[in-house]
Amino acid sequence: MTLPSNQSANSSNCCFSHYSASSAQKLKQIDALLTQSQQLWRSRSFECEQLPWSDTFPSLAKAVWQLSDDSLEAIDACQQRLNETLLPALVADLHAQGLQWQLELFSQSAIGREAIGREEKLVDEQLTPSAEQAQLLDDADEPHFCAHIKGRKWQQINAFVAILPRDSTPVLEWCAGKGHLGRLIAKAHQREVVSLEWQQSLCDAGELFAAKWKLPQTFICADAFAGQSEQLHTEQLAVALHACGDLHVTLLKHASNAGTKQLVISPCCYHLIQAKLYEALSMVTKASELKLSRADLQLPLQQSVIANDKHKGYRLQEMAWRLGFDALQRKVRGLDEYLPVPAIRLSQLNDEFAVFCRWAADAKGLVLPADIDWLEYQIIGEQRQRLTRRIDLVAHLFRALLEQWLLLDRVCFLEEQGYRVSLSEFCPNSVTPRNALIHAFK
Repeated sequence: MTLPSNQSANSSNCCFSHYSASSAQKLKQIDALLTQSQQLWRSRSFECEQLPWSDTFPSLAKAVWQLSDDSLEAIDACQQRLNETLLPALVADLHAQGLQWQLELFSQSAIGREAIGREEKLVDEQLTPSAEQAQLLDDADEPHFCAHIKGRKWQQINAFVAILPRDSTPVLEWCAGKGHLGRLIAKAHQREVVSLEWQQSLCDAGELFAAKWKLPQTFICADAFAGQSEQLHTEQLAVALHACGDLHVTLLKHASNAGTKQLVISPCCYHLIQAKLYEALSMVTKASELKLSRADLQLPLQQSVIANDKHKGYRLQEMAWRLGFDALQRKVRGLDEYLPVPAIRLSQLNDEFAVFCRWAADAKGLVLPADIDWLEYQIIGEQRQRLTRRIDLVAHLFRALLEQWLLLDRVCFLEEQGYRVSLSEFCPNSVTPRNALIHAFK
């Protein structure tokens, strides 16, 4: 397969590369690779006391242990660097076993989500932001519309709205909250927006703002999960920015049933589903051997672009302490199984390790003996933290591929419903790693 050319991290959807394979073929290829490599990305690192795949992939095991602890964060933050660091060792192990995996898929996933579809040229030209669209609001108006919204979130909303087709088609904003996305569409495009939200208090707040600014935006308080939504119509553009899990999947299904002509969504939080296992959407994934748990579905989200050195240090300390307590509780309970501990306050990390362990034991109703060698278990925790980070690092090789699998499942489902579909990025990864945009139209 011909690999697409590299794009810079800041390139947006102004330029697209098209895969020669159809979206279904692409999905089958990724599905095959993920199925072959399950041992490497489905391990529960917190439950492991050694690299679970070291016997099968000795070169990879050697490679991760040769990495310094200080280098792991930077390697993990950049998918391309992660690939360059670990793939040579994986290739060596596969060669030694006489196995052939379609590893060029790693290069494609490191670039991002390019536009794909059933036809050779599928991208709607309307989805390319123009110079006029780049400035959505007057300088005097913008502070009122972005008030109480964190900077990166406001950037996401702006980028999403800037790429929407500008016509008179009414808009349905799915899972609207206070309608921040919808109000910007209504103001910038001067088009009718219906915002669907189930919390009445959020609807009330959104309506007050819309009335104050005389926006063509109305709110409907309704449950997105309640049967077939009466708010979806044929002549409509349905939008959803980071609707979680089942919420955006429900929109895809309802809109397909209603024959809604256009959908523009950015999926998020794939693991927030009601079922214990992922329910495949397309014919390709329904035939797949992969049966993904909620924990598996969290893998694409295990990348952060926002963390300073202090918070990174706290996170690593918390991980080590939790794993140290885990070793202790296994000894005390006489059970070799992981015991989840509740979330902690950041201030608790300023206490001693022993104080944390006593708190965790109280939280789980566990009585600790008096003669505990706290230093021994603290060291065990630090050692297991180093192990856990390396297991996770190898799993993260596959996070972009798994997200592509999930995105393509949605693309293929929509294509099966008669839509033409494009898949692109609506903003840089530095603004949000969840920057994939699905545009379906008839």
